Amino acid sequence: MRIYKDHLLISSSSIKEALSKLDMLARDAILFIVDESDKLLGSLTDGDVRRGLLKGVSIDDSVKIIIQPNPKFINKEKYDIEKIIKYRDNNFIILPVVDKHNKVVNVINFRLLRSYLPVDAIIMAGGRGSRLKPLTNNTPKPLLKIGDKAIMEHNVDRLALYGIDDYWFSVKYLGKQIEEFFGDGQDKNRLIHYVWEDKPLGTIGAVSKIENLKHDSVLLTNSDILTNLDYEQFYLDFIKKDADFSLVSIPYQVDVPYAVLEENEEGLITNFKEKPTFTYYSNGGIYLMKKSVLKQIPKDEFFNATDLIERLIKEKMKVISFPLSGYWLDVGKHQDFEKAQQDIKKIKF
Repeated sequence: MRIYKDHLLISSSSIKEALSKLDMLARDAILFIVDESDKLLGSLTDGDVRRGLLKGVSIDDSVKIIIQPNPKFINKEKYDIEKIIKYRDNNFIILPVVDKHNKVVNVINFRLLRSYLPVDAIIMAGGRGSRLKPLTNNTPKPLLKIGDKAIMEHNVDRLALYGIDDYWFSVKYLGKQIEEFFGDGQDKNRLIHYVWEDKPLGTIGAVSKIENLKHDSVLLTNSDILTNLDYEQFYLDFIKKDADFSLVSIPYQVDVPYAVLEENEEGLITNFKEKPTFTYYSNGGIYLMKKSVLKQIPKDEFFNATDLIERLIKEKMKVISFPLSGYWLDVGKHQDFEKAQQDIKKIKF
């Protein structure tokens, strides 16, 4: 995978050096010109070089004389999804991402990404995976392989496909293996932080230990879920409805093998359904929430996501669901693990 710095070129470089880099980038041939501290100064393409040469510049001249000084960019500290979609729809394929000091911190490529969501992702990966013993005796459940990838790797790669590059992994059981496996993420243009649970803190309690989240929206997911959820649609629904908290809900059908009667208060039968099927919606273990909601999580105490949801509902905050129309599997038991091995061969992720 190309690292974002392949697209950066120091302003003191020559046009010849720029041509060499542009050639290396092939179909992604665009450079972002920066100073010694990576502050964005401009952009440069093959077309800019050709126009410069036609005007008489030499390939030994500085790139500074032919750069475009006002390139499109994304401000890491403040951007919204509508702006991202507009860039994408207007065919701005490769864009630099800058921090509040105008320093380039990433370069995104919509040839490789589906979106660039302004969220922090928290992945809960501290459980023991007891139901999958003996597979988890020496390997943490998130690192068990489904096909050719670890469960959690499928999870992270799916999130990264939607441009999420800020991660927080909550770890405990065999957590060092997870830390060694993913590292700090910089080799894949990601920034990964680790949150260590000193004691069991439930399915969301460890989040109280996280500081310095980058965005106003937070996505939290269990590490053992295999899904092809469209995270952009999930996020757009969350924003459109101005929700405080949204959970992915999974349809669950119950087939009743007998006729079901409906009666009124007097005991008279008002309806009669032969072997009906009822659809209920279950918690899918994937959540989006406003960062302010995290204040409701008690510090360093055992606390489940369901406890948080109940608290938010009680306080009349806006809690919604996003019914999933795609694939979802909680890889928690041996039969689920075996099912995942078959599904990964045929489900489009």
